Parts: sequence; structure tokens; C-alpha cells
Amino acid sequence: MSRILAGLLPAALLAVPAMAADRITGAAFATRSEVIAPTAMAATSHPLATQVALDIMKAGGTALDAAIAANAALGLMEPTGNGIGGDLFAIVWDPKTQRLHGYNGSGRSPRRLTLDWFVDNGYRDVPSHGPLPVTVPGTVDAWFALHGRFGRLPMRRILAPTIDYARNGHPVAETIAYYWARSVPRLSEFPGFTEQFTVDGRAPRKGEMWRNPFLADTLEAIARGGRDAFYKGDIARVVGEYIAAQGGFLDADDFAAHEGEWVEPVSTTYRDVEVWELPPNGQGIAALQILNLLEPYDLAGYGFGSPEHVHLFVEAKKLAFEDRARWYADPAFQPAPVERLIGKDYARERGALIDMTRAARSVEAGNPALQRGDTIYLTTADGDGMMVSLIQSNYRGMGSGMTPPGLGFILQDRGEQFVLAEGHPNSYAPGKRPFHTIIPAFATRDGKPWLSFGVMGGAMQPQGHAQIIINLVDFGMNLQEAGDAPRIHHDGSTEPAGQALAMSDGGVVELESGFPQATVRELMRRGHHVKSAHGPFGGYQAIARDHAQGVWIGASESRKDGHAAGY
Repeated sequence: MSRILAGLLPAALLAVPAMAADRITGAAFATRSEVIAPTAMAATSHPLATQVALDIMKAGGTALDAAIAANAALGLMEPTGNGIGGDLFAIVWDPKTQRLHGYNGSGRSPRRLTLDWFVDNGYRDVPSHGPLPVTVPGTVDAWFALHGRFGRLPMRRILAPTIDYARNGHPVAETIAYYWARSVPRLSEFPGFTEQFTVDGRAPRKGEMWRNPFLADTLEAIARGGRDAFYKGDIARVVGEYIAAQGGFLDADDFAAHEGEWVEPVSTTYRDVEVWELPPNGQGIAALQILNLLEPYDLAGYGFGSPEHVHLFVEAKKLAFEDRARWYADPAFQPAPVERLIGKDYARERGALIDMTRAARSVEAGNPALQRGDTIYLTTADGDGMMVSLIQSNYRGMGSGMTPPGLGFILQDRGEQFVLAEGHPNSYAPGKRPFHTIIPAFATRDGKPWLSFGVMGGAMQPQGHAQIIINLVDFGMNLQEAGDAPRIHHDGSTEPAGQALAMSDGGVVELESGFPQATVRELMRRGHHVKSAHGPFGGYQAIARDHAQGVWIGASESRKDGHAAGY
């Protein structure tokens, strides 16, 4: 594997194209050209998945058909980040209705498992692996709900490319091989994992052909029998029996009871852009809160990579994340005051707490009523103008390790995000959706679709969303530059999950290479704890619409395996 992938030589240390150096003050970094196409575009974290999406659209499918096809392919090709054992969220721009539609495809906790059981058995936190963090996987339900409204091709045609790759094999990509190898030692203790996700007990190597005939069988059953083949048939029964044998609680009845939810995306304005996210139980509105807090400041005047730019971003993130820890949870159990949280008046109140000269050591959540995840993000756009922003994850690495026999997928460990404390908004309860880190994003200008984008990586996601918008709007970067620019990651805020303590030391500012040393010194003088990033932090894909030229512009994370392509 390359040194870049190991985080020892970040992309920002490479040669600097003139356009990046010309546009950005004090922070040269490597980038490449945007992808531009007249008819359709796809951007995913794996080149083969991008091609699958384009093939589906060339065959007459919509951008939504293409997104499902790419997501299915990524579940096979990038099991280190996603699969049909996980959850899914999506935002779709529908050219027929000229509006955005959101879908929350997150699953719920087992109905037979209670908070009292955890307490009685001595648990302080939900374990990261094994049967206890498993929640109902919501991806397949989301596929069919979205397809029913926005799809055109039959599901059999949409899943056919992945079924073929699963049976005949595909070469494993470099970054994926690296993370797969890291997962094998931890997950091999669980029955079914070694048999279905290793080659003679090891991870497949870069370039090695990988086949998953069990997943091919499962996808064929779904293509034939539809949504119910997954939630009410043999698949649910096998999962329930397997989990019971491991001492868990998720069963076939939990599968049968699952339903995803259509939700209305919410937005705030940032300069001349409307930025859209989905409401909780996800963390998307944290990005909107960060942008609201930063809007009064002249970031363009300060310049990218300046001490003021980084300081303000970190301080705004601290404030937003305290609210994230206090208010973001399943709205069926703990409704959050979303409109107030993302309002400009509230941002002005909270923004008064920012000190331009000093880093905050601790902050408290506001009163608006008066960390590591592995994920895939993809986006597609078609000739009719439909745009899809889709994110999907198993949560921690390859998931819980729970690998039911003969099915070819691993169940998610999203339930680890519950808190085992009575009265907390994210406290564990039967049939409840946990706090979620995965968030798709969208942006419009003057009510017209402009940008479908996402950034992967746990708590990095809202930080990344805000940075992409700032890079595009304030610093004048193009779509590819906005993702390649060195990233800021603040760690140490109060978390909405587990027994983490409230932030009391200001946390840590992690900077990718490319920020000036003068900025680092000034940040330290203001009281920030700064260290070099050992990232990379997340992965980025984006598609923008150039309405003047009538073309699509695509961009993809240069720190990982994927690419954008169109026709």
C-alpha cells in the first residue's frame, strides 16, 4: 500500500497545480481537474461502482436506479464501509416536482432488549462488536421505497451487475484492501466471518480477485422477491436464529416490523446558497449550525488556511457539537427543536460566545427550546435532471462481525451509539433508532439544484460538509479543489453516545499537511491543541449542475480509490 494511504504522506505534500496555488493563499495542495459531461454523471468511492452507475443510466435507468446499483456494488466491493447489513439515508432532487425529497433508512433496536438488561448485566456502554450493538438494517427497505417513487428499471436489472461481479469476481482496490486487513484480526472471532470474508483466513490483497457467491444468492432472492424477501422471509429467519445463537436479541419479528421514513430536508442559507440536510436522528443539522455561526465573518478576506479561518471554524464546531450531544436523537423519543437550532437568531446568540483571541476550553449546549464510522457516499445525476445524494454504512469498520451463514453480508453495529443512561436523549430503548453519523447533503441556488455532495467519516461528516461549502463559496475553489484542500478536523467535543465526558480541555485540532506553520503557531498561541493529521479524514464525492452550459461537473476524493465519470 502507498504511504499516502497510510497517512504518512498526505496528498497535500505533492506537487501543486497552478490553479490551486493561484486561488488559495498560503496553503498549496495537490488537486486534479474536475470531470465534465453533458448528459449524466456518477461519483462513487470505487471506479467499478461508478461504471455500474453509468451503465444503468445508459440502459435507460434514472439517477436513482443508478444510485441503487452503485450502492449494491459497493456493498460487494467495499465491505469495509457498507453493505445490506447497514443503514442508508438519501436526498433526491426530483425534476418532475422541482423539489427535494429525503429518506431516513435507519433501523431500530431489538424490541426484546431493554436498558434494564444492560444495567443488570453490568454494561456501561453498548459493546462495539458482537450481537448487542446490532440494529435492524434499513438499506434494502430504503432501496425499494426510493425505487418505488423514482425508479424506472426493474430491480433485477439494477442488481444484475453486482450479482455478476459477486459470482465471477472483481479485483480488490488498494485502500479497501488496507482496511479489510485491519478488520480481519478483530472480526475473525465471530462465526461466519472467516468463512465468508477472508481468503484462507486473511483479507484479500490489492488486485486479488474477490468473489462472494453468498451475497450473489442473497441479492438474487431480493431481486426476485422484493423487499419482503429480506424482511419477512428466509433471510430474516436465518439472521434471527444466528443472532440468538450468539446471545443477542434481534429477531425475525424486528425485521418484519421495520419501516423507513420519508422526511423533509431542512436548510439554512449561507451567503447566496441554500444548504440542505436531513433532520435527526442524524447529525446533518450540525453542518447548518456551523455555517450559520460562520456567516457573519469575512472568511474570504481572512484567506484559506489563515489563523482566523481555522480558529473560527473550530470554535463554531465546538458550539454546534455541544448541541449535537444534547439534542440529536430519534425524534420519536426525543424531538429536537430543529427550526430553532438552525435559525439565524439562535446562531447570533451562540456566536456571541466565540472569542477571536482564545480557544474555548469548554462550552455548554444552548437552550433552543426556550466518533469513528466507516461509510460510503455516492452521488448520481441523469439526463432528466434528477440528482441523488446517498450515504450508507455499517458504522464501525466492517460492522459488528455478526455474519449470518450463507448470506454474504455483515450486520451493522450502529447500536453502539446508544447511551446506557436513563433520561439521556439518546438513551437505549427497545424499537428506537440510535444517533446516526451518516448524512447526505445538497445545495441549491435560487431554488435550482446546484450541488449534491457528501463527506464520509463519523464526526468528520458535518465538519466536512461545512468545509466544502466554505471552500466553494468563500474561497472560490472549484468542485475538485474543494475536496482536495487540506482539511480541519476537531476532536474532543462532548459526544451524544456512550459515557464520554463533556469537553473540558478544548479538544484537539488536527490539520492535514498544507496549512502554513505560521497558522499552526498562532493557533497554539490562542490556546488550541494542534497536531498533524494522520488521516485521511473521510472521503468526498460531489456533482454540480452548471445551468448556464447545461452540463454536469463531477469530483471525487483523491485520498481514496474512487472517481467521478460521466457521458
